[in-house]
Amino acid sequence: MVLKKKKEIQVDAFFLDQQQLEKLQRFSMAEEQNLASLLLHCAQLSNGIQQIQCIKQIMPLVKKMDQNSACDPMVKACLDILGETYFSLGMKNPLKKVLASSLNGLPEQFMTLAVQSFVCCLREELKTTDVYLYRKVLDNLASCVEDFSLGRASIKNLFEEVLQFLQKSLLDIQEENRKNHGNRIVQTQLMHDLLIAIKVSMMFVQKLQENFQGSLWKHHESSVWQSMCSLLKSSTSFLMDATLLQTVQTTSGLAVILFTKAMYEPVEELPSLISDLLLGSMKHAGVPVWFVNNCGTLCTEELSDAVLLFLSHGALAMLEWKNGSMGENGEKLLLDIASVLLSLSSELKESSMTTSLSRILAIWTNSALAALVSGSPNLKIKLNGNSNVIGKLLEYIYTHWEHPLDAVRHQTKLIFKNLLQIHRTTITGFSEKSDPFFARLIKHLLSLEWHVKGKYASLGCLVECVGTENILQLDRTIPVQILDVMNDQSLAPYASDLLETMFTNHKTHLTLSFKESTWIDQWHDIWVSPLLVILCEGNHDQTTYIIDYYLPKLLKCNPDSLSYMIRILQASADANQGSCSTRGALGALMACLRTARAHGHLELSNIMSSGLVSTECIKQGLVHQHNQVCIDALGLLCETHRSTEIVSVEEMQLIHFFMMYNLNSQSPSVRQQIGSLLRKLFCRIQESSQVLYKLEQNKTKQELLENSAERHPLGILQQYKDFMSSVCDRLFEVLFPGSSHPTRFSALSILGSIAEIFSVPKGQAQVFQLDQEIDSTRVQTLIQCFASTFEEVKVLAFGLLMKIRDVALNLQDSENLDLLFQAAMDLSTSTKPYDCVTASYLLNFLVHHEGLQCICLGKQVEHNPQMDEDISVSTVEKNTLSVIKLLLVNVEEEIFQAKKSLLQAAASFPMYGRVHCITGVLQQLPFNNLTLVTEWKEMVARLILMSYRLSAVVSPVVQSSSPEGLIPMDSDSESAGRLQMILHEIQPQDTNDYFMQTKILKEYCEVEPEKLSDHRPVENICTEMRGKERQTCDVTAQMVLVCCWRSMKEVSLLLGTLCKLLPSHATSEPSDGLITVEQVKNIGDYFKHHLLQSRHRGAFELAYAGFVQLTEMLSRCNSESLCKMPEQWLKCVLEEIKSCDPSSTLCATRRSAGIPFYIQALLASEPKKSKTDLLKMTMKELLSLAAPLNELSSVIPQVHALNILRALFRDTRLGENIMPYVADGIQAAILGFMSPVWAVRNSSTLLFSALITRIFGVKRGKDENAKKNRMTGREFFSRFPSLYPFLLKQLEVVTNTLNSEAEELKIHPSLFLLLLILGRLYPSPTDGTYSALSMAPFVPFIIRCGHSPVYRSREMSGQALVPFVMVNEVPHTVLSLLEGLPDSTSPCIRQNNVHGTLLQMTVVSGSSESP
Repeated sequence: MVLKKKKEIQVDAFFLDQQQLEKLQRFSMAEEQNLASLLLHCAQLSNGIQQIQCIKQIMPLVKKMDQNSACDPMVKACLDILGETYFSLGMKNPLKKVLASSLNGLPEQFMTLAVQSFVCCLREELKTTDVYLYRKVLDNLASCVEDFSLGRASIKNLFEEVLQFLQKSLLDIQEENRKNHGNRIVQTQLMHDLLIAIKVSMMFVQKLQENFQGSLWKHHESSVWQSMCSLLKSSTSFLMDATLLQTVQTTSGLAVILFTKAMYEPVEELPSLISDLLLGSMKHAGVPVWFVNNCGTLCTEELSDAVLLFLSHGALAMLEWKNGSMGENGEKLLLDIASVLLSLSSELKESSMTTSLSRILAIWTNSALAALVSGSPNLKIKLNGNSNVIGKLLEYIYTHWEHPLDAVRHQTKLIFKNLLQIHRTTITGFSEKSDPFFARLIKHLLSLEWHVKGKYASLGCLVECVGTENILQLDRTIPVQILDVMNDQSLAPYASDLLETMFTNHKTHLTLSFKESTWIDQWHDIWVSPLLVILCEGNHDQTTYIIDYYLPKLLKCNPDSLSYMIRILQASADANQGSCSTRGALGALMACLRTARAHGHLELSNIMSSGLVSTECIKQGLVHQHNQVCIDALGLLCETHRSTEIVSVEEMQLIHFFMMYNLNSQSPSVRQQIGSLLRKLFCRIQESSQVLYKLEQNKTKQELLENSAERHPLGILQQYKDFMSSVCDRLFEVLFPGSSHPTRFSALSILGSIAEIFSVPKGQAQVFQLDQEIDSTRVQTLIQCFASTFEEVKVLAFGLLMKIRDVALNLQDSENLDLLFQAAMDLSTSTKPYDCVTASYLLNFLVHHEGLQCICLGKQVEHNPQMDEDISVSTVEKNTLSVIKLLLVNVEEEIFQAKKSLLQAAASFPMYGRVHCITGVLQQLPFNNLTLVTEWKEMVARLILMSYRLSAVVSPVVQSSSPEGLIPMDSDSESAGRLQMILHEIQPQDTNDYFMQTKILKEYCEVEPEKLSDHRPVENICTEMRGKERQTCDVTAQMVLVCCWRSMKEVSLLLGTLCKLLPSHATSEPSDGLITVEQVKNIGDYFKHHLLQSRHRGAFELAYAGFVQLTEMLSRCNSESLCKMPEQWLKCVLEEIKSCDPSSTLCATRRSAGIPFYIQALLASEPKKSKTDLLKMTMKELLSLAAPLNELSSVIPQVHALNILRALFRDTRLGENIMPYVADGIQAAILGFMSPVWAVRNSSTLLFSALITRIFGVKRGKDENAKKNRMTGREFFSRFPSLYPFLLKQLEVVTNTLNSEAEELKIHPSLFLLLLILGRLYPSPTDGTYSALSMAPFVPFIIRCGHSPVYRSREMSGQALVPFVMVNEVPHTVLSLLEGLPDSTSPCIRQNNVHGTLLQMTVVSGSSESP
C-alpha cells in the first residue's frame, strides 16, 4: 500500500586533462556557442546528470553545421576528445550510453573523421599490457560492438588487431591465474575478467559475421584463421579445466561450439561431429586436422560429466534448430543430446550442476519445439508422448518436481509444460481432450496424494491443455479436496495457484458456452460456496492460508462475487458469530471485506453508508474472541488500495475502540500484525496529509476536494493531529510501571512506528510530530522500560529514545544524568545477568548527551583537554571513549582481584557485565568516521590485552573436565578427595587457599539502593566495603560457573567485534586501521585455543559466535596471509584429530565440545560461489575417519568425525553443497551403529537423526506415518544412488539374523535404522516404467523383517513395504503374504510372524485404496 520513493540516480562526472581543456579553449568562441565551447562547458560541470543534458545538445548543434565543416580542425579536435572521453568512461556509467546514443546520430559527412578519431583511441587501448587493466579494454570492446555504429565501424577497421588482443588476453589472464594459485580474492577477480574476455570473443564472432563471410580468411596462413584457432584452443582448455569457476566453463562450452561452427566446413556435417564428441565415438579419419590440433583433448580423452553438460548446452544454444536447416543430422543430434542429458541426471550430484542440468533440459525442450515445426515425420514419432525420450523426461520430472532447490523445481515445471506442447505438436489434427496420452497423465496425477507438491504445477499445465471442465468431469470434488489441503502452509501457495488456473479457465469456458450470465450460479457453486463454508467453520490455519493465498485471486478473477459473498454471510452473521476456535459468518465477512478493500474492490464508506455493513458489526469484529477476526476487522480499517485515501472520522473512532481492548494480546503473532496494520494506517495518514497540504496550497483544486471528501483540508489535518495525539496518550498511559510485557511490547512498537513515519524532512510540513508529545515524565517512563527482563522491550525503548533523542536528552538535568550514569555503572557489576544488559542500554543512551563528560565522567576519568579543544570530535565519540576507559579501569582492577579469589569475584563483582557494556557502546560507534584515531588504536590494544587476561582467569573453570561442579556442598573426606583432582586443574590462577578452607564468603552488603546518588566514585569499587551490615553469601558452584562462562562469552563477542575493525585492504605494515594484522592473527589463535579446549557449552557456543565474525572478515580480506589462515587452521585441527596423540587436549566427550563449532565456522565462511575446496577436503577426511575401524587401537578420531559430520549436516549455511556427501554419511552412521563401543554408537545415532532431517525435512507433526517429510523411492535412489546397493546388502544381512527356527532372540542393531529410512518413502507414478532402479529386490527382505520379535520393527516393516509394491502388484503381494501364513495344524506357530504378516497385508492393501 505504501508508495516506494524513487531512488536518485548517481552519475559520475567525467573530467578532461589540462591539455584537452587548452585545446578546447583555443577553438571555443565567446560570442556564439560552437562545438568546442559546448564541450568545454560540459567538461567544467561537476554534476554527471547536468553533463548528460549537455551531451544531448551536441548532435542538434552538429547537424546545423554545413558540409565544409568536416575540414574544420575544431571538429577534428572535438571528435578526438569525444573518443578519448568515451573510452575513459566506465562500462556502467550512464554517460557512456548517452554519448554512444548521441554519436549514433552523427551526420554522414563527419563519419569518416569520427571513425579515424575512434580508431586512434582504440588502437591505444589495444596496446595495454597490464593484465589487471584488460577488463577496462574488454568492456570498451563490448560497448563498441553493442548498438554503437561508430564503435562497430572502428572495430572493423582494426579487426585483426582486436582478434589478436582477445587471443593474447585469454592466454595472459590464464597464466596470471596460474601464478596466483591460492590467492582467492585475486583469482576471483581474474576469473571474472576471463569470463568477460570469452564473452567478448563470442560477441565479436556473432556481431561481426560479415567479416567472417566467404572463405578467404579460412586459409590456414591468414592471421585471422590463426587467431580463431588460438581462441578455440583456449576455450577448449578452459572447458576442460575443472579448477575454474563453473560460469567460466559453461561459457567456454558455448564458445567452443560457436567458434567451431564459424570455422567448420561443410556446416551440414557439424551436428555429426558434435554427436560423436558427446557419445565418445569420435573417429579421427573424417575430422579436420585443425580441429584435432586445437581440440585434441575433446577427441582423445574421456569427457567428464561436467564437460558433456557444457558441450550439450553449447550445441543447444549456438546451433540453429528452426527451419530444419541441419536436416537429419540435426535431428539425430537433438535426440543424442537428450540421451546424454538424461543419463547425466543420475550422475551429477553437486547442487550447481543439478541446477544447470535442469535449465539445459528446459532449453532442450524449447529446441525440440522449434525443430518440430519443420521437422520430419520421423522426429514427430520419436518425440510423441508415447516415445522413449518423453517417457524418460517424465521420469526426470517426477523425480525432480519436489527437489529442495527452488530453481530445479521451477525448471522442472517448464520442462513439463514444454513436454505437453511437444506432444500437442506431434498430434496436430487430433483433439487433446480425447488423446490417450493426456488422459493417462491426468489419471496418473489425480491418483497421487495431495501432499505431493509437484502434482499442483503439473495439473495446472494440464488444465491449460485440456480445460477445467474435463478434469471436473472425472471428479467434481477436486476444488473441495484442494481447499482441504490448504491447512498446510507449505502446500497452500501451490494449491492456490492450481485453483486460480482452474477457476480462471473454467470461467472462460463457461462465458463462451453460455451467452448470458446464467453461468455465474454454477461457477459460484463450484468455487465460492465451498470457500464460504470453510471460512465459517474451518480451523485457524486453513482459513488463514485460504484468505492469504486463495481469496485475493478469486476476487481478482471475478470481483462481482463479492456481493454474493456479503449477501450469504450477512444472512447468517447474527446466528453464527463464531467462537475462539472458528471464525463464524461474522469472521468470514470481516475477512472478505478486508481482502476486497485491500485490493481495491470496494470503498468502506460506500458499504457503511448504504447499510450493507454497520459500525456495530465492525465493532463486534474488533473485540471478537477469535484473534484473527479482530485482526481482519482492524485490517478492514487500515488497509486500502490507495495509500493516500483519507481516513474518516468513523475509522478513527473505531481504531480508538480497538486500542482500548487489544494492546495486551498474549499472542506474539497477533501483536506483530497489530503493529504492522497500524503502521499502514499511520502511513496513510502521513501520505494523505501531504496531499491535503498541496490541495490547501493549490486553491484551484479546492472544489474538487469539497466534492470528494466534503471536509475542509485544514479541518481534516486538525482531526489527524488530534487523533495521533490521543493515540500517543493512550500508548504512554499503558506503559506504567508493572504493566505486562505484551502491553509494553505493543505500545513501544506502535510508538516506534509513529516516530519513524512522522519524522520531519527538511522543507516539508508535517501533520504530527511525536517530539511535541514528549515531556520529562514520558522520557522517564521509556528509561524505566530498560529495567524490563525482556530484552526486546529494552531494544524497542532504546530505539524509540534514539528517534527522539534531541528532546529526550534535553529533558535530562545534571542531577538526573548523574543518577542514571551511577545506576548504569552499578548495574554493570551486578550478579544478575540481565542487569548488565540494562546497564548497556543506559550507557548507549547517555553517551549521546553533551554534558556526560563534565557531569559524570569528569569525576572518574582522567580528563583530556585536547578532546574539548578539538570541536571536530563528535559528542558520541568523546563520550564513548571516556565510558570505555572508565569501564576498562574497573574491569582491570576486578580481574586483579579475581586472580586472588575467583569465588569473591563470582559473588561480588562478576566481570562479564563490564565487558558486555564495552561491547555495547562499541557497536553503535561509526568506525569509518573517527577523529581520535590514535587514542582508539591504543584503546583497542588495551581491550585485547584485557580480554586475554580475563580469559586466563576464568578459562580453567570452563576447560575443566567437570565445569558444572567445582565446589562440593558437603565436606566428607571422600568428596574432598575426589575434589582434589578438579582443584588441581584450576589451581594455577588461585593464589590463596580459599578452595581448601571454606565455601562461605563473608562480605559487606551495600546500603539502601535509594541512596545511590550519595555513593562517591572510587578507584577500586570491587574491593572497597561499603555499608554497615554484614551478611553471609553462599557461593555455589553454579555462581562460579555462571561468572566464568559468561565472562568467556563476553570476551568472545568483544574480540569478534574488534576484528571487524580491520580494513579490507589490510597489509602486514601499519595502516589506518584500528587493529593490526598481527592482532587479528593472535585473536584467531585465541579462538582456536578456547573452542578446542572449552568443555562448557555456553562458553564454546558463544566463542563460536565471535569466531564466526572473525572468519567472515578473513574471507573478505585481500591480505593473502590472512586469507589462508582458515585453511591452515582447518588442516591443523584435522591432523590433530587423526593423530590420536595421547597428549591431545581435544574433548572426546560432550559431543566433541567446541570442535564441531570450530570446523563449522571455518567452512561456513568459505565464499558460496567458490569451488568449496575446503568443504570437499574436510568431508573427504571426516568420512574416511568415520568409517568403522578394523582394529580397536583408538576410536576417538571416529567419534570426533561422527560428531563433526552431524554438526555440518545440520548447518543450513552449507546448503546444498553438503548434499553430495549425504549418502556416505548414512553409510557411516548405519555401520557405526554396529560398533561395540558405546561412544561410537551414540554419535552414530545422533548423526543418523541429523541426516534424516536433512534428507526428508524437519518433522512438524507427531504422526510418524504423516504424508509430509517423505519422498518417492525413485527420487530417493536417484538422488542417492550409492544407497541402493548398500541398503539392499544391509537389509540382507539383517534378515539373515532373523532366524525363525532359533529359540534365542537375535536383533540386528541396524534393523530399526533401515526400516526408518525405507518407511519414509512412498510409491512413484513411474513405478514399473522407465526407471533403471527396480524396487523388487527389497520386497522379500522387508517381508522377512515383519517376523522380528520386536513389535515396533514389525509395525515399521509394514510401512516400509508400501513404496516397493507397485499398485498393479498389490493383489499378488497380498496373496503371497497369505500363503506365507502357517497352517492351523502346524506344530510350531510363531505369533510374532503371524502378526507381522497380517500387519503388512493391512498396510499394503490400505495404501492401494487411498488416493
